[in-house]
Amino acid sequence: MNNLNEKLFITGIGTDVGKTICSAVLTQYFKADYWKPIQSGDLDYTDSHKIESWTENTVCHPETYRLKLAASPHQSAKEEDIRICLGNFQLPQTDNSLIAEGAGGLMVPLSDDTFMIDLIEKLEIPVALVVRNYLGCINHSLLSIMALKQRGLKLEYLILNGAFPPDTERVILSFIERETGIIRIPEIDQVTKHSIKAAAEQLTKTNL
Repeated sequence: MNNLNEKLFITGIGTDVGKTICSAVLTQYFKADYWKPIQSGDLDYTDSHKIESWTENTVCHPETYRLKLAASPHQSAKEEDIRICLGNFQLPQTDNSLIAEGAGGLMVPLSDDTFMIDLIEKLEIPVALVVRNYLGCINHSLLSIMALKQRGLKLEYLILNGAFPPDTERVILSFIERETGIIRIPEIDQVTKHSIKAAAEQLTKTNL
């Protein structure tokens, strides 16, 4: 995992699986730019603000949509009489690596007929799927992997965020392609610039 011009779309098997923390670790590791295409809610402390405070000297590109309501993007947009259109999204211009972070999982609706997976397909960049251990995570992981395969989207990395029972990890990993990289990010109890840097350095040491 040493590509100097890596472009990745970070998505998750669901909500609250640690996408932003994992995005911070990878942003730090690759010394990448960061882009959140859609920010729904928390406009006073966005995911871009978090990345800026958790990483070193990161360029955060402006969101395409900044929505006030903390909800699914299609609902947040409807509250403001906005329609999210795929044609409005363009990858930021940069010579640097880029970490783009989605909202929720692959089937989070952006409008009545478009979903997060449609945005990934439109942007044409590989995916890093964040998995966290909880009851149901195997089902959610395999469904997400299947959805990516059906669309022909490249799963570049599977990110195991935190600790996993061996049997859970074994089943999930048995469904990914041989060329998909596996990234293990340890549990980060207190998210600080120091803890994110330490996690990124651990990735370097393990040569993932």
